[in-house]
Amino acid sequence: MDTQDKGGSIAAPGSNLVGIPAGLLASASFNEFPIPLSIRGTREAHFRLFESLNQAANPVEARQCFLEYMSTVFASGKKHEGARRFRASYLQVLEDWGFDANGQAGAVLKGWVESRFGLFPTFHKAPIRRFNSPEWITYMAEKMSSRFNNNGILDQLDLLYEFCQWAMPRFFATGKRHLRLYRGSNDMNDRELVQNIDSRTAIVRLNNLSSFTMQRNIADEFGDIIIEAEVPTVKILYFSELLPHTLQGESEYMVIGGNYRIKMAYF
Repeated sequence: MDTQDKGGSIAAPGSNLVGIPAGLLASASFNEFPIPLSIRGTREAHFRLFESLNQAANPVEARQCFLEYMSTVFASGKKHEGARRFRASYLQVLEDWGFDANGQAGAVLKGWVESRFGLFPTFHKAPIRRFNSPEWITYMAEKMSSRFNNNGILDQLDLLYEFCQWAMPRFFATGKRHLRLYRGSNDMNDRELVQNIDSRTAIVRLNNLSSFTMQRNIADEFGDIIIEAEVPTVKILYFSELLPHTLQGESEYMVIGGNYRIKMAYF
């Protein structure tokens, strides 16, 4: 890629909606010492949702409140009148990500991270090394697919992120700034080595959106290389306990990328 910060993190100047420079946001230093993030204008535009959420006594009530609001505002899952295709829905995007993170839904999600956090993807079907490469063009074409680019899908994902950030300190990660998460792999094609620290520790550049799990034994099922990372809660878009019946099988966490200090185990 052509645009990098001094530590090698991929940055997109001018496309950041969280008020922190993309180079800093992508750095290992930020990930070790995170501060709260919020997508500009989202909570203000949907203040009634968050007023209602603040009345929720438990995660079940909060989930129901969020689902009802999204259904009312975006009519998620309902057909357009006189048309066969469905309105784009964050739920469908999440479901398709679970089947194939390198499909059209994966490109839309990576495009959302690019536009909101200023981090370019480094992998989509293949490593992306530079702008205007065949790999970049493929990513751009799928990111703009008409299947998902309707019904304010990026706004839906903004609300999903803000709901996640609202829910974690209240119900799921109270008092925590990091969660220890794991990722299994048989290769390193979807991440880049930035610095070797020792035989088990390194700083790697993760793709701008990656899947992790809370359960190491689940990570074992996906490869012989097990990555362990302390992931800041502010860089979690979604996790399987947040909403019912979505990405449940693998205790999945969708993690916004950048440079992470990781530990590696080999089997």
